Amino acid sequence: MALSDVTRPNRIDAPTLAPVWPPLPHSAWSDTCATLQLWLQIVGKIRLELTPALNQCWNVTLYPTARGLTTLPMARGTRILQIDCDFVEHKLLVETADGGRRVIPLKPMTVAAFYRQVMDALDSLGAPVSIWHMPAEIEHPIPFEQDEVHKSYDSEFVQRFWHILLQTERVFRIFRARFIGKVSPIHLFWGALDLACTRFSGRTAPPHPSMPGLPDRVTRDAYSHEVSSCGFWPGAPGIEPFFYSYAYPEPPGYRDYPIAPAEASFDSKMGEFVLPYDAVRQSADPDALLLQFLQTTYEAAANCAHWDRAALEAPSAGK
Repeated sequence: MALSDVTRPNRIDAPTLAPVWPPLPHSAWSDTCATLQLWLQIVGKIRLELTPALNQCWNVTLYPTARGLTTLPMARGTRILQIDCDFVEHKLLVETADGGRRVIPLKPMTVAAFYRQVMDALDSLGAPVSIWHMPAEIEHPIPFEQDEVHKSYDSEFVQRFWHILLQTERVFRIFRARFIGKVSPIHLFWGALDLACTRFSGRTAPPHPSMPGLPDRVTRDAYSHEVSSCGFWPGAPGIEPFFYSYAYPEPPGYRDYPIAPAEASFDSKMGEFVLPYDAVRQSADPDALLLQFLQTTYEAAANCAHWDRAALEAPSAGK
């Protein structure tokens, strides 16, 4: 390595993507969002089948990358494979550690067509995987192989969503580093399509009530212990995207606890604090606004439930 390679400043040859926090009105990509969620459920269910079960279902999630989303390496016997959604060139990559590779273009197509192409790619690589064919956490689910309804793919809005995931993960990493107790990775749950990070007090929790679209065993595992969880959700028809924070079990006084910023509030219907994405996007300092929300809502959970904050937090937490 030449000395100049060590001493010269890093160069950024490509222009910085702008805006950092792009607009994401749900009405503008509602059909694409629904289709993408179902495509990612297919990919996520493959990861579910090929990974050992972990606490809180952490083995099933997807992870943002510099190009899209990934399953990370998965084992089928002794063979290793990985599936990546490339939202730069809009293609799905199915690759094996022994050099196998299949590419599926991401473009408008039905969920049924996507399902067939992914399964065919796995079969052709000698790595067939059987998954449960019903979507999760969705009203009126259609079996993947029969879904000719959802077929939209707006590449511009898919990229916007992915960019938001990257920026959210970046800020969440700062918040996550303030906690030295048990804390989850920052990962995408494909059931609801939300990026989440969860802190744990260390105490067990009462059995969680049943939730639509999820087996009780999944819900009870996910909420087996006391948590304060935060995340980003892209919204649904009639609901714009927002950041959220909730506690389980909800301690007395939690929903009335003073939090910040002023744009945040407790949504009684959803049972969580919410901060509209547009409030962050339009802020003069989006990072600071979002961190303020994450910190104060965590403090609401920790203080109302009497967590041992001195033992669980890094010395500089919240500073």
